[in-house]
Amino acid sequence: MARVKIYSTARCPICDKTKTLLEKWKIPYEEAKVDSNHSALREMSELTQGARTVPQIAIDGKWIGGFSELTMLHMDDELDELVEA
Repeated sequence: MARVKIYSTARCPICDKTKTLLEKWKIPYEEAKVDSNHSALREMSELTQGARTVPQIAIDGKWIGGFSELTMLHMDDELDELVEA
């Protein structure tokens, strides 16, 4: 089971970029398409306290933010710690 979950939509270039980076970093992820899955949208809204943009990313059920926050964690060498913990 993937520890990283990405909430995305079908037509989101930043979502695609996020998935490409995770694949490059060899980090497995699960994707939840909020535009076609109402329960995923509800889950994302609860997790993020109402965020309306995608991608939204969670690690082990803890919301970390979006693409910018993910890349900042990676640049600060904190992403590996979160994923490997």
